[in-house]
Amino acid sequence: MKIGLGLPIDDPAQLLAWAQRCDIGPFSTLGLLDRLVFDNPEPLIALAALAGATSRIRLQTEVLIAPVHNTAMLAKQTATLDRMSGGRFTFGIGIGGREDDCLAAGIDIRRRGRRLDEQMPLLRRTWRGEPYGDGVGPIGPSPATPGGPEVLFGGFAPAAIERVGRFGDGFLGAALPPQFMTGLFRDVETAWEKYDRPGRPRLVAQVNAALGPQHTIEQARRNIRGYYAFSGRADYMADGLLTTPETIRKAIDGFAGIGADEVMLYCWAPDIDQIDRLADTLF
Repeated sequence: MKIGLGLPIDDPAQLLAWAQRCDIGPFSTLGLLDRLVFDNPEPLIALAALAGATSRIRLQTEVLIAPVHNTAMLAKQTATLDRMSGGRFTFGIGIGGREDDCLAAGIDIRRRGRRLDEQMPLLRRTWRGEPYGDGVGPIGPSPATPGGPEVLFGGFAPAAIERVGRFGDGFLGAALPPQFMTGLFRDVETAWEKYDRPGRPRLVAQVNAALGPQHTIEQARRNIRGYYAFSGRADYMADGLLTTPETIRKAIDGFAGIGADEVMLYCWAPDIDQIDRLADTLF
């Protein structure tokens, strides 16, 4: 099973150093979260910079809030990133849940799911090199990955699971331990079969982790609380942070046991030495 790292968002200038150190190590993927009304780097721009600073590791949004983006521009940006990274881009995608993001983007939060359902056929059509729509020709460049970058849907609602079967290549499940994630994974497999998709969906789990001295752990918990402050579950999310080699290894083993293809360890603190600590713990 592959293991990737989610990048901290405290200081965008540090991300190049994180990416370069990870690129020479054992980790499979670098992930970057998305928000509009928040102090985080824009993920597609940031991952494009990291693509130029790396040669091996995959680059992933987890997850990009697609409804707040212009669809034609999003198709062009993601194809460009996939092309320039040599096909190393995974497009983790979802609808988000923050009203301020939708207000800033000028969209109705109540329609964000329907908007994503409208966006996906247009993205797929564009990546295939077909005309974008009536009176509009193809939008290039062509992605390096035939048919477009790998698409993973994130979320918990039945509609998110259904999108994997309809449009996706797999599922990215976050913030649940293995004993609860297994139900979502099985639902994804059922949706995959419902739409008669060949092969099997890729199943990816994300868990929050911080490994190091107490100030690293405390900073990670502060950052988690800040990110989830809108939800009313900030303390719950911070309390779920994995902070010891034993709990991290147990989670990895648990996700492997329910069929995960990859686990993303999201690092909420900027302490770059976490890369080596986690590598020493897991490899």
